[in-house]
Amino acid sequence: MRPRSLVAAGLAAVLLAGCAQSVDPIERLGKKAAQRVGSYGPAKADGRPYRHWGLTSPLPAPPRVPTRAAAGRDGLPPVVRRVETSDKVVFLTYDDGAERDPRFVDLVRELRLPVSMFLTDSVVGPGYGHFARLQAVGARIQNHTLDHPALRGLPYAGQRAEICGQQEKVRSRFGIRPRLFRPPYGTYDRTTLRAAADCGLSAVVLWSVAAQGERRELRAGDIVSVTSGETTGPTLTERTTRLLREIERRGLTVGRLEDYL
Repeated sequence: MRPRSLVAAGLAAVLLAGCAQSVDPIERLGKKAAQRVGSYGPAKADGRPYRHWGLTSPLPAPPRVPTRAAAGRDGLPPVVRRVETSDKVVFLTYDDGAERDPRFVDLVRELRLPVSMFLTDSVVGPGYGHFARLQAVGARIQNHTLDHPALRGLPYAGQRAEICGQQEKVRSRFGIRPRLFRPPYGTYDRTTLRAAADCGLSAVVLWSVAAQGERRELRAGDIVSVTSGETTGPTLTERTTRLLREIERRGLTVGRLEDYL
């Protein structure tokens, strides 16, 4: 190769490297995680990952064709505290995004656990890469506002900015637009429902059980809010596995909330 050609090739390599560095490192991490999801797949039959996590057997598969909740009146999204169903399922949901336990990703992957993550942008901060990994192994990402304000009583413009703003954040980070919305602290008013509808959300999701991982009186259709962000005590993975043992003990399984709403 001639010297001039060598110089041109070297310059091109430098320019390409510069372009690569301009990509958001969090976005690169999420894309890599998504590319690896095919290598996860179902756990091997002889691996018995459920025993590793303290279960005695695999959780039963939820029904394939669940009955979806009815739409709300007046074109507003329904407010759902628990799912009315005869299926023996409960639903695991996690708020904010403050706790980023790497073992939780392993738990979701190995048990193929259907979980819903309601994320707040100001809480997730630089942690979007962790949730990209969770999305890659099957978790669903949903909306919990930009800054976690109590929405009830706020003017329409402010509520819409919080809800639609997070819709755009999730779209830019994960390539999806959430369908479900959880208002911070569980507080809302009719204005919240209008803003959620105008932002393209199909249901406002509250909860029927707030669990810290101890035994709870669970019933079919319960939406469980698993607390996160705690700095002391059991990790998010430990709290979830304790809850899974209670779900198993009661003859229930974990359903995917998005299949029912």
